[in-house]
Amino acid sequence: MTIFPLTNHLTGASRKLLIASAFLAIIGPAHAETSASAARVETTDTAVETRNKAIVRAAFEKWRAGTYVFAELLAPDVVWTIHGSGPVAGTYRSQKDFVERASVPLTSRLSTPVLPEVHNIFADGDMVIIRFDGSATTTSGAPYRNQFVWIFRMKDGSVVEAEAFLDLVAYQQVVENNEPRAR
Repeated sequence: MTIFPLTNHLTGASRKLLIASAFLAIIGPAHAETSASAARVETTDTAVETRNKAIVRAAFEKWRAGTYVFAELLAPDVVWTIHGSGPVAGTYRSQKDFVERASVPLTSRLSTPVLPEVHNIFADGDMVIIRFDGSATTTSGAPYRNQFVWIFRMKDGSVVEAEAFLDLVAYQQVVENNEPRAR
């Protein structure tokens, strides 16, 4: 009599083990495929991050060497937002709009180009974050120095969205206290 309850118990445990084994046999390949898919996505993300970071680093190196890089780095329809308060803060909806209304008011009042000094470039998926200082000389001979954090969203090697954080007071002082260069 004592053998039957044990056999019944083992039979129940065996059934549970059989069901669990069948379940694992069914989901195991799916889980393995999901893991492989996640690994492919991670590898793709890493490749995109590496590529985007290299594009931005190369652009900043060319900029530092004196080459105008924004025409090749920014998509023509880039959406560029300057955060903060002041006349230049806001969103610009094309490369041309950004250059004419945000960049030229500053750069036309500088006798030297802004020289970037990159501190960090980080990449995460299609996002690239650059922390850098910029310095130049104004048309009145005064120094211009600013600190920047730019956040880019990239697509196909171009910046399609940008967010800029900088000292807008320093920007505005240059615009208000210096005459534009003759064109």
